[in-house]
Amino acid sequence: MPWKNRPTEKLYWTISEVAELIGVNASILRYWESEFDEIQPHKNKKGNRLFTKADIENIQTIHYLVKVKGYTLSGAKEQLKANKVAIATKAEAVNKLQEIKEYLLQLKSFLD
Repeated sequence: MPWKNRPTEKLYWTISEVAELIGVNASILRYWESEFDEIQPHKNKKGNRLFTKADIENIQTIHYLVKVKGYTLSGAKEQLKANKVAIATKAEAVNKLQEIKEYLLQLKSFLD
């Protein structure tokens, strides 16, 4: 289930929650954090990462560029600098289409 549609709106998400929402390992998120200035999670007293909505949106955009469009990390950085708004819009559209696909597959399995 996409994070935007959760019934209670949280201020912060843990790295494991974000990894599950995006569909990547936590280690990838930690690596992307070191590579992209756009990802800057807060850290609590224990040093655990706490991600905001803005962080998650940036991660979704990076995920779209790297995993969907096939950019290298340096290519993704260049694309982010060049046209962040258009990329974020496309990433949001892809996420919405994936939600619809999941719903339709669930509906199909229910009808079978």
